[in-house]
Amino acid sequence: MQTITLRNRSAEAFVHNPALGPLAALVLAVVVFSATTSTFLTVDNISLVMQQSLVVATLALGQTLIVLTGGIDLANAAVMVLGTMVLARLVTDGSPSGVALLVAFVVCAGLGAVSGALVTLLNLPPFIVTLGMLTVVLAAGRLYSEGNSYPVTNDVLGVLGEGGYLFGQLKVTHGMTLAVVMFAVAWYALTRTAWGRHVYALGNDPEAARLTGIHVGRTRFSVYLIAGVIYAFAAWQALGRIPNADPNAFQTGNLDSITAVVIGGTSLFGGRGSVLGTVVGALIVAVLRSGLTQAGIDSLYQDVATGVLVIAAVAFDQIVRRRSR
Repeated sequence: MQTITLRNRSAEAFVHNPALGPLAALVLAVVVFSATTSTFLTVDNISLVMQQSLVVATLALGQTLIVLTGGIDLANAAVMVLGTMVLARLVTDGSPSGVALLVAFVVCAGLGAVSGALVTLLNLPPFIVTLGMLTVVLAAGRLYSEGNSYPVTNDVLGVLGEGGYLFGQLKVTHGMTLAVVMFAVAWYALTRTAWGRHVYALGNDPEAARLTGIHVGRTRFSVYLIAGVIYAFAAWQALGRIPNADPNAFQTGNLDSITAVVIGGTSLFGGRGSVLGTVVGALIVAVLRSGLTQAGIDSLYQDVATGVLVIAAVAFDQIVRRRSR
């Protein structure tokens, strides 16, 4: 009886704190790679891991909001890449950087709003809507860029790649600072506002949420719209990280963001998860790839390890849900 009680309490702890498991996995990964390689736990490598996880983490933030409602966004990376193309080409053609940023934000937010409207008004499955949007946006990006990449030399577009050094050694870019602010705002909105409670309620049971007076359609639409704005920030960060807008970039960005969300403890079935878990999930992916690369493991085996980790995370989520009932 006592063993069963402890198991139930453990399951309940993971339900209310879904970031606990991923955080333990991150610490374990850091310890293992630090012990098995001589270059992993260095200031330069830690800074590089943080920078490599930046864009995926921002994409995963928007993805988290959508997944919490029980949806999914397969087009987020494509929307972000289109945002980079709009930014770079407008500036290359002579537009002021402020105008380019405004247009890129409008485009990304507009695409998020279109997906949200299709899911909300027509009650179409998010998977189908965003899969179709992925195809459309990919084609639009290539048509808009005419198949060309655009180097970015504008200071404003590249400013998020600049920054200073924490403790004189650890490089911290403006893009990292922006990401911290966005995650903090998202955390506050989800945990301290009525809108956040509505998002979780929608993910848990849309019909029950509707019966309690929550405007389900408006909440779902707002999530897709906000996610679109977040993807625009990711586009700006991407140009700060790599000053070149390429229509073929980030081809697996959507899958990487979903991986970060799932590994971070957010349930694909909606209603459970946190932005803190998403940060940890993005770091786990970056740490895993960095550590395996330094250990001399082929990139194909890295993909296998990441895939196994995703399946394990989803299986763990199912087990925790069953035991918590």
